[in-house]
Amino acid sequence: MSTTAALSPESRSRALSALRETGRSGHELDILIVGGGVVGAGAALDAVTRGLDVGIVEARDWSSGTSSRSSKLIHGGLRYLEMLDFGLVREALQERGLLLQRIAPHLVRPVPFLYPLTKRFVERPYVGAGVALYDALSVATGHGRGMPFHKHLSRHSTLRAAPSLKKEALVGSVRYYDAQVDDARLVVNLVRTAADYGAHAANRLKVVNFLREGERVVGARVQDQEDGAEFDIRARQIVNATGVWTDETQAMVTGRGQLKVRVSKGIHLVVPRDRFQSTVGLILRTEKSVLFVIPWGRHWIIGTTDTDWNLDKVHPAATAKDIDYLLDHVNEVLTTPLTREDVEGVYAGLRPLLAGENDSTAKLSREHVVAHPVPGLVVVAGGKYTTYRIMARDAVDEAVRALDERVPPSCTESVPLLGAPGFKAKWNKRSRLASRAGVHVARVEHLLNRYGSLAEEVLALIASDPELAEPLPGADDYLRAEVVYAVTHEGARHVDDVLTRRTRISIEAWDRGVSAAPIVADLMAPLLGWSPEQQERETKYYLARVEAERLSQEQPDDAAADSARMAVEDIVPLA
Repeated sequence: MSTTAALSPESRSRALSALRETGRSGHELDILIVGGGVVGAGAALDAVTRGLDVGIVEARDWSSGTSSRSSKLIHGGLRYLEMLDFGLVREALQERGLLLQRIAPHLVRPVPFLYPLTKRFVERPYVGAGVALYDALSVATGHGRGMPFHKHLSRHSTLRAAPSLKKEALVGSVRYYDAQVDDARLVVNLVRTAADYGAHAANRLKVVNFLREGERVVGARVQDQEDGAEFDIRARQIVNATGVWTDETQAMVTGRGQLKVRVSKGIHLVVPRDRFQSTVGLILRTEKSVLFVIPWGRHWIIGTTDTDWNLDKVHPAATAKDIDYLLDHVNEVLTTPLTREDVEGVYAGLRPLLAGENDSTAKLSREHVVAHPVPGLVVVAGGKYTTYRIMARDAVDEAVRALDERVPPSCTESVPLLGAPGFKAKWNKRSRLASRAGVHVARVEHLLNRYGSLAEEVLALIASDPELAEPLPGADDYLRAEVVYAVTHEGARHVDDVLTRRTRISIEAWDRGVSAAPIVADLMAPLLGWSPEQQERETKYYLARVEAERLSQEQPDDAAADSARMAVEDIVPLA
């Protein structure tokens, strides 16, 4: 494996050429992955590390759907213990341990939570037993090392850890640990790592139809969203990992034997860390599910809701009702209530739930299913973010059963992502790295927590152009060098890609990235060959998108919010 891999504009062009060649030469891929979320990216890495010839295509940007709009948690699903789903919890805890220790220690890290107790006698033994089992299952996986055990806290100790909690709202708490991740960065790292092992990866490449020979699916017709060109990609097997779009992509092939996916909307709020005092996150019970308050750098993430969504899947919209629901529930335990004015950012995501008979989306299964509805097409659906690697492995296992050769088993449990090897050693020498680069050590820590051992590549950009050490306007946490790196190494094609997914400026900055957008466009333009007109359109589109989202978040219901958000169309390059 090389020291780095770049999802650069040039590498995308090379991938397009290789994919296009399969439709001309008679050579075909072993597996084509459709969908660039966490499961599709994981499947690409799984397949390519088995020695297969692999392509992965994504209609928009990497992780632009559900996989960039999660609660940012890598967790076993503590509440699934109540459902007695021990197998799912144990599996998720094993994956949590692998990500923390081996696969992505630079992106996944432990985070403490308090579970406030409200009943004096009956609740503590019940919750304590559940959390103790959670810890025991983590240890049993063999990957629980480094994750502290739970601890029972009195009311006094609870308020010392979280002074902003109402004294009368609790009688004590249980502190336990889970893990968190920047979900979009994990996905782009998965794609980069797959590309480094030889996968042909291209975003902004949309499947418009599948190729058939009789009943068998033998490839896909795709359209390059950057220039409108269409061409065929041929593959021996196709894995459909399109999440909430599963029904639509399956319908291109067959109307029978489909997996049915039900779509549930979950929204999150981002508020500044100083709006209430706490050294730990919170997990609160609601009448429907649970509510998380998650530490996120200089912010808190508060979520989530769980409601049916039957409108636009590309840009799900949060309503005023959704926002008020979260504020009302978190304010039940805070001494100083949060208001709409405290909210910096809002994002809405869609969960792909396997459709069941129950009307409550919160009770639908998060477990996944792999199906082979017609020869040549494998479909994977359902699941939860934490177990993406298992879903990817199972989907590739199903695909290789149809290949006429012996294919090695999955090895991704021992494959670290780019940036993971050497991360801890680089972290230990962060002061020297900062001194050598002429930047504050806090900047180097920020870069290490985003890029791992590859942070030195970002520092090298600064060394070649010191102006890239300047922070972006309105988003002091992020440097201009990170914009350049997003284009040259991480596949960013548009301003929205950088501000929404390569960084999280769109939800962390008070102006949601409006002041940074022109600078970002200016930095991206020469790298992507934009004309002055295209550069101006990129900025105008981003500003219009922010305005449409703000307007949608003032609407009373889903239909009105969707209408407001859809007033702005997606950016397309000039012809």
